[in-house]
Amino acid sequence: MSPFRITRTLPEDATDAALRADVLAGLAATPKTLPPKWFYDAHGSDLFEQITALEEYYPTRAEREILIDRSGDIAAATGARTLIELGSGSSEKTRYLIDALTSLHTYVPVDVSESALTQAGQALAAERPDLHVHALIADFTGALALPDTPGPRLVAFLGGTIGNLLPAERSAFLASVRGLLSPGDALLLGTDLVKDERVLVRAYDDAAGVTAAFNKNVLTVINRELGADFDADAFDHVARWDADREWIEMRLRSRTAQTVKVPALGLAVDFAAGEELRTEVSAKFREEGVAEELAASGMELSHWWTDREGRFALSLATAR
Repeated sequence: MSPFRITRTLPEDATDAALRADVLAGLAATPKTLPPKWFYDAHGSDLFEQITALEEYYPTRAEREILIDRSGDIAAATGARTLIELGSGSSEKTRYLIDALTSLHTYVPVDVSESALTQAGQALAAERPDLHVHALIADFTGALALPDTPGPRLVAFLGGTIGNLLPAERSAFLASVRGLLSPGDALLLGTDLVKDERVLVRAYDDAAGVTAAFNKNVLTVINRELGADFDADAFDHVARWDADREWIEMRLRSRTAQTVKVPALGLAVDFAAGEELRTEVSAKFREEGVAEELAASGMELSHWWTDREGRFALSLATAR
């Protein structure tokens, strides 16, 4: 079995502190918001896996298609000896890259979930006895301290997750990634693309209601962790396309006027009938916009690959 190690760079209480801060700030804001990372407890992660298999939800299939078709090209373009994956989760799709990177020495999955990192890391270590796996328990939106690994290094940020960041957050994130890159290193970025509004809305409001359950799961998380008394049945799932900003918004709409208590924070939060709580932004991109955002952070777009229907893109960028 190959070497597997896991390093914690987040304090043990960091998740609880971040949840408290996000809920306190978000529920006191106008309009009310919550960041999408709080969907993903064990149940939320299972629901998301179900979403990725839905007919309406194309991004996972489209990105996998590109990885199957283009991992060899990515390997040839980068020659990476270290692969760093931000928000790695189960590392499932990454295996196409790992198999194609014939010179790969070290894989560094980065995630906030210790259980996901351990499960995926140990499985990879068992399958690939030649591969060093050094997992990091860390928040990729913060400052990352990476292990000393051989170059060239390829940083992968897949799944279109960058779309969950607001423009200022994206700018800060890309600048932080640029700070990780040395000459010869590269960033592989997954972005969902602008397309017909009906296709986009269906992807976030499926007929079976799985995405609605996923959206409402954030309320269950807050109830469990902070002793809140949200009634998930008192909110409706809403998915809306904002054509000006070119992003999908997921929201929870209060069916009635109600007050929700969050004892751990000493909060009593009033919702008017019809008031909406924004739980996710999912920006969609165009090639020229991606190139501009990369350039602003000090990186240059060198390759652009899409699936055969042009729904999703993987871009490769290098440090300037």
